Amino acid sequence: MATTIGSGESGHPAAADEVRERILGTASALFYRHGARAVGVDRIVERANVAKASLYRHFRTKDDLVAAFLAREDEEFWEQWDAVARSHRQDPQAELDAHMAWIGERVGRDGYRGCPQLNVAAEFADPTHPARVAAAAHKRHLRARLKDLANRLRVDRPDELAAQLLLLVNGAFVSSGTIAADEAVPILRAAGRALVAGASRASEGSRHRDER
Repeated sequence: MATTIGSGESGHPAAADEVRERILGTASALFYRHGARAVGVDRIVERANVAKASLYRHFRTKDDLVAAFLAREDEEFWEQWDAVARSHRQDPQAELDAHMAWIGERVGRDGYRGCPQLNVAAEFADPTHPARVAAAAHKRHLRARLKDLANRLRVDRPDELAAQLLLLVNGAFVSSGTIAADEAVPILRAAGRALVAGASRASEGSRHRDER
């Protein structure tokens, strides 16, 4: 008979951390695969092989567990983003190309079910729900990062370009089932370059009008 983990963990910080990570890792996989609303606490504790009391010791409610799942996904996403940004800081166009490439690879990977923030936000109608709040914060941060890129690309309307790139990225996240794995990267890179080229032409036209 399998032994349920959880008793006595509070006296051992390392053991408590291991139990918390087991619960969160199990819940994250289930939430992403099946949806947050479809997965109950009983299923999580059974799959993680922990006592229900252990789950509630680390996560006060299931909503807190969903929010922790999104925080985990958010951290992983920005670690990848920052690694790419550091490699291309002096060349914003190369940085944008590289971001489109890793996002395209993400969209094309086996088992990809879309952006976890968008997926979970769609499950909860209440805008004050912790999951909706976390998802909205992630997307605001993404737009801010894209605006920073647009500023470094020296276009006249960086916020407009950032919004266009945000739509491109979010569109890729929700279109994974209709884009083949080997299509995603070239499509995203070409679309990103086209948006930048259009913004650059608009900037040049504005400057020419000002010079007349």
